[in-house]
Amino acid sequence: MTPASLAFPSDAFFLIAGPCVAEDDAINIRVGEHLARLAERLPGGVIYKASFDKANRSNPGAERGPGLDAGLAALRRVHEATGLRTLTDVHHPSQCAVAAAAVDVLQIPAFLCRQTDLLVAAGATGKPVNVKKGQWMQPDGMRGAAGKVRTGARGHGTAELAVTERGTFFGYGDLVVDMRSFQRLREACEAPVIFDATHSVQRPGQGVGGSSGGAREYIPALALAATAAGAQGLFIETHPNPDVAPSDGPNMLPLADLDQLVDRVLEVWSACRR
Repeated sequence: MTPASLAFPSDAFFLIAGPCVAEDDAINIRVGEHLARLAERLPGGVIYKASFDKANRSNPGAERGPGLDAGLAALRRVHEATGLRTLTDVHHPSQCAVAAAAVDVLQIPAFLCRQTDLLVAAGATGKPVNVKKGQWMQPDGMRGAAGKVRTGARGHGTAELAVTERGTFFGYGDLVVDMRSFQRLREACEAPVIFDATHSVQRPGQGVGGSSGGAREYIPALALAATAAGAQGLFIETHPNPDVAPSDGPNMLPLADLDQLVDRVLEVWSACRR
């Protein structure tokens, strides 16, 4: 495979970005068209991300998304409109094959990164899989998660694998990012390492009514630092108006700010590898 054919190239900086949860076509495709234009400047390309279901919301009445069928259909329309690869979370083994028929990349949420049946089922689809590191886990502990995906992929082709650093719990309502994690994750999992620049500034349980809060003003500094520390791609949730987004608005990057941040990150990426 050439680097251009890989979802997670190790030698060309790439971006996973999109709204937290699939919304209506107007928002989904607006974000997708913006990302498609941005992809022309990213050597490793862009993968469009939106969840069909946010199954781990803080409150039982919180907005979860359109559901499996409608959400996957929405992601198909984004792909048709933009040509971008698409990615969505899966939460149960039964969802993996269905999602893999509709999107290009599967993602394992951080809270589920030790669920053996889910990881094996995702690997068995043969699609690229991004596994987020649990907020409570040391980097070396992700070796087992990577092994489970690869176990599932045996006999189904060799599924691409990436692991994502999204911060570690510090006390009860904050996350910190250990910049040593990128090297440790890469060595433990033998896979490209992504930095989730938006969930790492989340403040679980610190928002209105017990929902998650966030501090999006720290996204640029952490994204630049992680790139210098060895992250090979970025994960950024973005929205035209994060303050009205149905999920994770306080820790999302405004779409209007994305291009400038990506340009700065690419400068750091190039400088660190000269």
